[in-house]
Amino acid sequence: MNKTQETACNYNQKKRNSKKKLTCTKPPQPGSTQGNCPFDGAMVSVGAITDAVHLVHGAISCTHNPWATHGSLSSGSQLYQTAFTTDFSEGNIVFGGEKKLYKSIVEVAQRYHPAAIFVYATCVAALIGDDIDSVCKLAAQQINIPVIYVNAPGFLGSKNLGNRIGNEVLLNDVIGTAEPEFTTPFDINIVGDYNVAGETWNVLPLLQKMGVRVLSKITGDARYQEVCYAHRAKLNVVLCSNVAIQMAQKMQERYGIPYIEESFYGVTNLNNCLRNVAAKLSVSLEDNFVAHELQKRTEKLIAQETAVLEIALAPYLSDLKGKRIILSTGGVKSWSLILAAQDLGMEVIAATDGKTTEEEKVKIKQYLGEDGMVLSDTTPQALLQVLKQTKADVLITGAGNKYTALKEQIPFLDINHERHHAYAGYAGLVELARELHEALYSPIWKQISKSAPWDEKFSLSI
Repeated sequence: MNKTQETACNYNQKKRNSKKKLTCTKPPQPGSTQGNCPFDGAMVSVGAITDAVHLVHGAISCTHNPWATHGSLSSGSQLYQTAFTTDFSEGNIVFGGEKKLYKSIVEVAQRYHPAAIFVYATCVAALIGDDIDSVCKLAAQQINIPVIYVNAPGFLGSKNLGNRIGNEVLLNDVIGTAEPEFTTPFDINIVGDYNVAGETWNVLPLLQKMGVRVLSKITGDARYQEVCYAHRAKLNVVLCSNVAIQMAQKMQERYGIPYIEESFYGVTNLNNCLRNVAAKLSVSLEDNFVAHELQKRTEKLIAQETAVLEIALAPYLSDLKGKRIILSTGGVKSWSLILAAQDLGMEVIAATDGKTTEEEKVKIKQYLGEDGMVLSDTTPQALLQVLKQTKADVLITGAGNKYTALKEQIPFLDINHERHHAYAGYAGLVELARELHEALYSPIWKQISKSAPWDEKFSLSI
């Protein structure tokens, strides 16, 4: 099947029941609202490479950099935060925009000296038939910098399809194009993570203490060069299966790199992740003593960090114990935050299953237990109804549904990509506990539940 005909469901859902009807396999309908487009998804997957230029070939209204507003942080170059566009005009639509694209690439290379330039197609540029691929190859010869074409215009389908196209670009045009200075038996890649609010930085020191080196981060806080030699890792740790599982599978086919699906949220998930990394790397080690030492260091690290964590969490646990949560988010957070909440003594009574694979949906049902509710309808009306029925104490949600919590006048925690708090790792769990405690015990909820002063006066007069 040609990728222009594919939808996200072909890769992120499995039709296990022949009677089940998947409505999202329908192609986009002109004039209908489709949500975020493939262009946006590709920018999420590729756009977090920090020392590259991400050039949008289209109208200035299409210029969009998700990481300019979302919290993917960089420990080095900030070039990825700058939005670049060829600024299509009506004349370009009539006569084509290839010359303008070539000129833009050369100008950007001369002014900013990026490690690479990614050129993104948009609907207009694709519809008029600009040969963007040929322009990129010609410009690359002129400037002696990789110029990589990302063919994900908005009319192709969904955002998830764009994620996959972006990952395929990295697989076909970036990964395997360079070699690291050296390799070790303990090299891993972190795949499907974007260092939101600096979450990766909570985990990298832990891996370092284990003796494990993160060879490549795909793509949070990543440099172009490190993605180029990701094929030399001994293990891929996949954090968001919905976005990156196909990439890990193809890297296993091409380079023989095994992968594991993990989460950095919560002490249970993190401990399992560290143990699984050590176990998988130990399999490939020829020296049994070295493998034993790796696992020994891992257990020692877990014991030390857990002891420190218990002290840090102590002020919050008694107040959080037994509090009931509704979880409305997507991807890896849909299941991993259930265990993180349980680590804090809280109970997730309902969770949405949007943007998750079939395997992740199984995890959600398993972790919720028999009494837990799995919600497929994430509209504000449906969530408000569940909030009223269950009398939940707090809603953990993305940016959109936090207003649903405000309407219901209950505490909420915004866990979307725009957040400024890192919840991954042991330190992240403490931060999660602190934020939940502040949300639950803020005096604002008592204030807004009271009647307005003029309503009180009216009732007294009656």
